[in-house]
Amino acid sequence: MTNILHVDGVDQTELETVAYTVEAGIAWVSFNRPDKRNCMSPRLNRQMMRVLDALEHRADVGVLVLTGEGTAWSAGMDLKEYFRETEAQGLAGTRGAQRESYGWWRRLRWYQKPTIAMVNGWCFGGGYGPLFACDLAFAAEEAQFGLSEINWGILPGGGAAKVATELTNFRNAMYHSLMGENVDGRKAAEWGFVNEALPLAQLKDRVTQVANILLTKNPVALKATKDAIRRVREMTYDNAEDYLIRAQEAANSFDNEGRKEGIKQFIDDKTYKPGLGAYDKSRQTA
Repeated sequence: MTNILHVDGVDQTELETVAYTVEAGIAWVSFNRPDKRNCMSPRLNRQMMRVLDALEHRADVGVLVLTGEGTAWSAGMDLKEYFRETEAQGLAGTRGAQRESYGWWRRLRWYQKPTIAMVNGWCFGGGYGPLFACDLAFAAEEAQFGLSEINWGILPGGGAAKVATELTNFRNAMYHSLMGENVDGRKAAEWGFVNEALPLAQLKDRVTQVANILLTKNPVALKATKDAIRRVREMTYDNAEDYLIRAQEAANSFDNEGRKEGIKQFIDDKTYKPGLGAYDKSRQTA
């Protein structure tokens, strides 16, 4: 059953911009403005932060999947509500809207649980922010990806140009940004925007399969690993080496028993092989 997070004093139309359900350890979170191709408005951005807050430390949530209701993932920022209406409020309105949108994208990048973007349809412009924020991404072959900003006279801001250069090579990013042409899910996978593209009818099953594999892993190790991959990309090798040593030591302080249990099951019990699967974390003592 789809849920709407209720907050006292917040208008119902704002609350309904994001829907979610929790099933078997997976939180399925949806942009819920299908009539607007799930464009992100200030109301949606505020509600998304509330939903992320509510789900982040729930014991029954191990993986978060972000998708869209209807035929779109997110067609980017709502031109009327995010741009025109906030700009009418002057610099304070513009900066406030930016803090709300960039704020939940940043929160998602460093989320406590592994995150997966399930791109079921259109992913344009500002949608590249949460796309990059998710740790993994899977798309329908039919999905459309586009940086259309050049077509209405601005640059791909809000981090979109940075996302393009982070996920694909220089020539692809430059062509994508300058031409304003869409690419489909297959091309998005080829360029590195997503891990895989597959027919829409198979998309949720594949994402569920990946999420279920993540659920078997040690959650402390998952968080440490996803943070490490993001951090070390901007470091020299020596700095990364030092960071990773400290990160492992910090993870051990939170969950030293988990590490020891994994080693025990491999060396002593001989019940699994690390290269072929995860240890049984249900046998771990608190």
